[in-house]
Amino acid sequence: MQNIIITEKNGVMFENGNEDRSGWYAFWMVLVTLLLIFFGCTMLYSTSYGIAGAKYFSNQLIWCGAGFVSASLMVFLGYKRVSNYAVAMIIASIILLAIADFCFPAIKGAHRWIKIPIPGFPINIQPSELAKLAVAIFFSKYCAERLRFMDSLFHKNGPLPGVGVCALVCLFIVLGKDLGTTILVAGVMTAVLFCAGIKLRWLLMVIGLGGPLLFLQIKYFSPMRWARLTSFLDPFKDAQGDGYQLANSFLAFGSGNWFGIGFSQSRLKARYLPEAHTDFILSITGEELGFITMIAIIIVYMTFIILGVKISAAARSRHAMLLGLALTSIIGMQAVINIGVVCGAFPTKGMPAPFISYGGSNMLMCLTAVGLLVSIAMETAIPDYNNDLSRWLKSKIPFLKKTVENE
Repeated sequence: MQNIIITEKNGVMFENGNEDRSGWYAFWMVLVTLLLIFFGCTMLYSTSYGIAGAKYFSNQLIWCGAGFVSASLMVFLGYKRVSNYAVAMIIASIILLAIADFCFPAIKGAHRWIKIPIPGFPINIQPSELAKLAVAIFFSKYCAERLRFMDSLFHKNGPLPGVGVCALVCLFIVLGKDLGTTILVAGVMTAVLFCAGIKLRWLLMVIGLGGPLLFLQIKYFSPMRWARLTSFLDPFKDAQGDGYQLANSFLAFGSGNWFGIGFSQSRLKARYLPEAHTDFILSITGEELGFITMIAIIIVYMTFIILGVKISAAARSRHAMLLGLALTSIIGMQAVINIGVVCGAFPTKGMPAPFISYGGSNMLMCLTAVGLLVSIAMETAIPDYNNDLSRWLKSKIPFLKKTVENE
């Protein structure tokens, strides 16, 4: 039987040295994230330079910079302060999604982007990426504050009102014809509800009702998605039509064999494989660097997920645990879906590989999520660390020194 060691730090009790382990979890998570970003930028350069020069690479570096600023801000503020604005984030997400749905033209059949024409650096914002984060922050806080009502589905403080708010967000995402993100958000909500203690029969009932409705929506109201759903079973049957992307993805992996044909030597990236720098960048990775590198990427993603779960499990509060789980689920599910799509295990769906694919909104969302996860780990290791950090920074800034003295 394992011995339980109780330690005290800053008036808070910990079991088995969770405060020390959480600090290391945060350190390794930052290291894994930097590794994925470095690898992603390298592959992006290889994938896109021959077609668009350094445009995508330089834009990605700018978004990485913005993401690091956002992640640092999350660590500085702490997940508790950020969660206080959860309702405002949900409202802002709905407004941005509505703007994208009704005020901007469709791109490739979907209303997913808001274009901001800044001279020299036009910005395309994808509100659904920001909505993922807003739902994770809002729903984890909502469930954490109503834990004893989670098994009372129809109670006014039960899970239904929170599910209804998140379902409204999902509705606007669906209106933008982004079914994949909708399924991802629903999966995150399901994970949070399960860990919050909702009865399993309620979850099974929702899945039992939602599955057929999703099938009917795809079958009768979205011919394009139905074609994708059927073509992925045999992409070479219609290799010049609906199976074109997946067929070329298979060719890329087959060409790469175990060790690849060489960095920047891909043949299929030269306009044979659409979205090679975004959704199918891992196909080019398999072609250039081989199956061994793909296994290494999967291991790194698995390490990220394990670290996120450990940070959540060691958290000092149920709120922190649920938020950590939600954030880890967003990035983990996204990685699983992307790898599954490029390998033909799932139907073709526009879902970028976290930290690797080109995409500013997704990079910003992922790095912000990492900042919040690090905040949870830091708060486990050092309670109220952000207040200490705030006072330290104020003491180093001349015009703020007086505020520290007054405190």
